Amino acid sequence: MADVVVIGGGGHAKVLIAVLHKLGWDVVGYTDRDDRGAILGAARLGGDDALTAALTRHPDCAALVGVGKIDASSLRLRLQRDAAALGFETPVVISPHALVNEDVRLGPGTMVFDGVVVNSGSAIGAACILNTNATVEHDCVLGDDVHVAPGATVSGGTRIGDHCMVGAGAIVIQGVSICAGCVLGAGAVVIADISEPGVYVGSPVRRLP
Repeated sequence: MADVVVIGGGGHAKVLIAVLHKLGWDVVGYTDRDDRGAILGAARLGGDDALTAALTRHPDCAALVGVGKIDASSLRLRLQRDAAALGFETPVVISPHALVNEDVRLGPGTMVFDGVVVNSGSAIGAACILNTNATVEHDCVLGDDVHVAPGATVSGGTRIGDHCMVGAGAIVIQGVSICAGCVLGAGAVVIADISEPGVYVGSPVRRLP
């Protein structure tokens, strides 16, 4: 068992805490500017300024970003880097109900939730979210701070740049490259490379003005 503090207290934090409990981690609390009460038994420690005090009380404590991602901002990665600069470890989290096959690399702070499949040869960057029932097929390369939302499918040999959001139920066909800073809407279907940042929706996708 290890100690961990969760940064953020919204819905994503709740899912993260539930997975941490299944893994046997001791969640010492969460930080948030708003007091949301106890979250699955984890008490609010204060705002982000409470992180230093938490590390003092729990010197071997890890920190994980419990802030979700619905856009192409870099907030999650910045929060993780700030925590690491304070001295926190930012471990990979893999649900016991996920399947991560051989020869997969996961960057620090990346989270693999229930029902996820990550196949061999894939490399996932730091501070990523592979959300419930998402699939990342063989030989994919995902940059830092990428969210693959529930039920999305990233087919084999795909490359996705930093800070991208792959919406719920979206499909990216094999071999496609997507540049950094893209948001794919729910149910989007990507059948060709995307080289311009922006928001993309539809089947096949089109870029919103």
